[in-house]
Amino acid sequence: MDKRYQVFVSSTYEDLRDERQEIMQALLELDSIPAGMELFPAANEDQWTLIKKVIDDCDYYIVVIGGRYGSIGPSGISYTQMEYEYAVAQNKPLIAFLHKDPSSLPAKHVEKTEQGKEKLDAFRSLAQQKMCKFWTTPADLGSAVSRSLVKLIKTNPAVGWVKADLLPEKSATEEILRLRQQIEDLQDQLTESQQTSTIGTEHLAQGNDTLEIRYSFGAFKKSEWSPDTTYKNSFNTTWNDIFSAISPLLIDEASEDTIKKRLDKFVESKEFSRLRENKQLEGYALKKFEVNDDVFNTIKIQFLALRLMTKSAKRKTRSVNDRAAYWMLTPAGETAMMTLRAIRKPNDASNS
Repeated sequence: MDKRYQVFVSSTYEDLRDERQEIMQALLELDSIPAGMELFPAANEDQWTLIKKVIDDCDYYIVVIGGRYGSIGPSGISYTQMEYEYAVAQNKPLIAFLHKDPSSLPAKHVEKTEQGKEKLDAFRSLAQQKMCKFWTTPADLGSAVSRSLVKLIKTNPAVGWVKADLLPEKSATEEILRLRQQIEDLQDQLTESQQTSTIGTEHLAQGNDTLEIRYSFGAFKKSEWSPDTTYKNSFNTTWNDIFSAISPLLIDEASEDTIKKRLDKFVESKEFSRLRENKQLEGYALKKFEVNDDVFNTIKIQFLALRLMTKSAKRKTRSVNDRAAYWMLTPAGETAMMTLRAIRKPNDASNS
C-alpha cells in the first residue's frame, strides 16, 4: 500500500529560511509530508500545545541546528530544544543536522551573547547523543536530509498515511479480523489436541508394560567419597512407576540433570532392601545409585513419544549462561500424573 510519511522539521526560522526551503523540497521529492511552524494554521490554542500535537501526529522528526539558539520558552530553553526533547520523550525516530562550523556563518546568523553561545553549545552536545549528521550549505543539507530519511524509514518503519480510498471498507476489515481470530483459535485447538491426544501411541510400550532398568551403585567401607567396589545390576519396573516418580518434577519444569537424579533415587528406593540381603555386601554402605545413560535416554524418548512430556521454552528467569535442556508435562502428561498420583477416597467405587 502506497504510504506517505509526515516529517516534523524543527529549527530556528529567520536564519535558516534557505535551509528550510531545501529541506521542504527534499521531503516533497520523497513523497513525504513536511510539517513546520511556517505551515501551521492559525488556531486558538497556545503555541506549545499545538506544536506537541503536530509532533505526535508525525512519523519522523528532524532538527536543524545552525548558529542561533532560538526564542526562549517558558521553561528557560528554546522552543527548538523543547521540540527536540519532546520528540525524544515520545520515542519518535529522529535525526539532528548540525552545521559543521557555526563560527563561519554570517554574523547576523550567530549568537551574539555568551549566554546564547553556551546554550547553543549545550544543545549541540545534547543532539549529538542521538543520530546526527553535519552540513555546510543549504544544498548540502537538502542532500543529507534525503539520504538520511530514506535510511531512517528503512530502519524504523512507521505507520504513515494512506489515501482514504485505498483503505479497506469497514465490513472487509471486520471480516479479516474475524477470520484471523478463527485461524488462531483453530491453531490453538490443533496444538491442544496434539498435546492431549494419545491416538497413534497404542503400539508403544507404556502403562504397566515393563522396562529393564540397568544401573550401577557403589559399596563403601573405608571412604565416603570413592567406593571400594562399583557394581552393576538391573531390575524390571513398569512405565507407570517410572512416570509416577518423575512427573511431579515436571509440573513447572525440570532440567535433565534434575530428572536423572530423581531416577537415581527411584532406583535406590526400589533396590536397596533387596541388595541388603546380599551376603557379599554385608558391612558396606550402599550409595551412588546411577541409572545407565542409555536407559535414561530411552525413558526420556519414550515419554516424549507418548506425548506425556515436552521440551520447555527458555524462560527469562533463567541465566543467559544456562544451556541445560528443560522438560515439562503436556496436558496429557498432567492427566496421566493425576491418575497415578492423586489419592482417592477409601470408599471410591472405582477401587473396588
